Amino acid sequence: MARSTGDAILLEPSGPVPFETAWQQQREQQQRLLDDPQGPAAVLLLEHQPCYTLGRGADPAFLRFDPRRPPHPLFRIDRGGEVTHHCPGQLVLYPVLNLQRHGADLHTYLRALEQVVLDVLTVLALPGERSTGQTGVWLEGRKVAAIGVGARRWISQHGLALNVDCDLSGFAAIVPCGIADRPVGRLSDWIPGLTTTKVRPLLLHALARRFALQLLPCD
Repeated sequence: MARSTGDAILLEPSGPVPFETAWQQQREQQQRLLDDPQGPAAVLLLEHQPCYTLGRGADPAFLRFDPRRPPHPLFRIDRGGEVTHHCPGQLVLYPVLNLQRHGADLHTYLRALEQVVLDVLTVLALPGERSTGQTGVWLEGRKVAAIGVGARRWISQHGLALNVDCDLSGFAAIVPCGIADRPVGRLSDWIPGLTTTKVRPLLLHALARRFALQLLPCD
């Protein structure tokens, strides 16, 4: 069956995924699009096993531990932004898109990913907001979504992480996103009992709507 340029292959593994596994999947999908820019996009939606990631220019001073002996695996990766923490109960969305179909502007792309999260919060009747000069989404002063992306010849990787019902204790070992004076939060702080199972379809729908994608199951 012929596919349109709005098609996106959805990869949605069950259970927490090691960071290395998802990073490799992203790179494989990115390379596929580099080889065939007219091919379908890809979207990975998952939860990670506990880990920390540093953006390509991130300052190690924002680690509150010895990087030679991290409390969880630590990775320096090819995205923008500072250090962040991933763990179960946090939804991580990795769109692998040909950004030439979506404006070919990384600033615009970051704002669009923020809007995806804001759209989800609107459905949940939560007052999400942006912060001038900073990337991410906040609720009542607490950061609930971190965003950091990378691109190679306009093919994107990395994306956003939305705290739903995760254990926030792992964030105490870092200065999340290099912002020392604003704490992190999770959606279940506002909606007790909310789980990633409830939020997953909302996040996928918001992404598909914002980027005009038709999500297709992986063959």
